[in-house]
Amino acid sequence: MNKNPSKSAESPSELIDARIEELGDWRGEMLSRLRALIKEAVPDVAEEWKWANPVWSHNGLICTGETYKKVVKMTFPKGASLTDPSGLFNSSLEGNVRRAIDFHEGDKLDEKALKALIRAAVALNKS
Repeated sequence: MNKNPSKSAESPSELIDARIEELGDWRGEMLSRLRALIKEAVPDVAEEWKWANPVWSHNGLICTGETYKKVVKMTFPKGASLTDPSGLFNSSLEGNVRRAIDFHEGDKLDEKALKALIRAAVALNKS
C-alpha cells in the first residue's frame, strides 16, 4: 500500500520539478536546462516519469534524464540509430541500440547540436 497518497497523485511534470528542486546543485540546474532544451526542440513533447526518472516522449521514447553523483545522463533508447555529427554521445557507446550523453559539472552545452539530436530522435520515432 502506498503510504504517501499525494505522491501517486503528482503529475510527471510535478515529479520532474521535485527532482530538480531536491537535487539543489549543478545537477538540478543541468537537468532543468536539458528539460528546457527538449521543450524548445519539441514544443508538444510529453513528460513522463518512468524507472524513477524523467522521460520525454513524442510518438515513442525520445530520452531519459538520469541523475547520478557526478553526472547527469541523457539516454536515447534508439541512439545507435541516430546520426551524431557533433559527437555528443559519450556514454553507452558499446551498445547496439541506446546511446547516452554524460554531462559533468561545468560542461557547456552545445544547444544547437543537442536540439538537432532531440529532433532526430523524434523523426526516428515517426518513421
